[in-house]
Amino acid sequence: MSNVLVLFANGSEELEAVTIVNILRRGGINVTLAGLQAGLLRGSRGTQIMPDTTLDEALSHDFDMVVLPGGQPGTEYLKKDARVLELVRRMEHAGRYVAAICAAPSVLAAAGLLDGKHATSFPGSLDAFPKVSRQTKAVVEDGKLITSRGPGTAMDFALTLVERLSGKAKRDEVEAGLVRV
Repeated sequence: MSNVLVLFANGSEELEAVTIVNILRRGGINVTLAGLQAGLLRGSRGTQIMPDTTLDEALSHDFDMVVLPGGQPGTEYLKKDARVLELVRRMEHAGRYVAAICAAPSVLAAAGLLDGKHATSFPGSLDAFPKVSRQTKAVVEDGKLITSRGPGTAMDFALTLVERLSGKAKRDEVEAGLVRV
């Protein structure tokens, strides 16, 4: 079974975080939601989220993928956190999946992971990073770097993550259970 770490900061986009966690768990994937600090956190729209653990505690475990939801000011907190930047660099260097949605691809760009790579994000979030080949598709994959546009693409993003970790048949099974059409 794959292990995925989803990060959450005060001001992260809760729709994205909860969608990602929910769909990955529907796919039988072990998901740990880690807060940048301990305790109850408040998302960008005011919803309170209680992470499973803290980032400090999660860093002692091994993960197949790390996922960053967007939202503001959560993305800025992720971007300014040296632990987060080191984690995404280490995961990418180890050939593991690194995924981000909405404004959070800017965290990957700030860590230097998107230089010369194709990526998408919430409009304008990658404008300060000219070395990124910005795309407008809902989900963009460049090797094991996976990015997505925003809250409206969270389900497609999460289903792509399921497919990468567990295969197309599992993605199709999870998607059928969602009754999207």
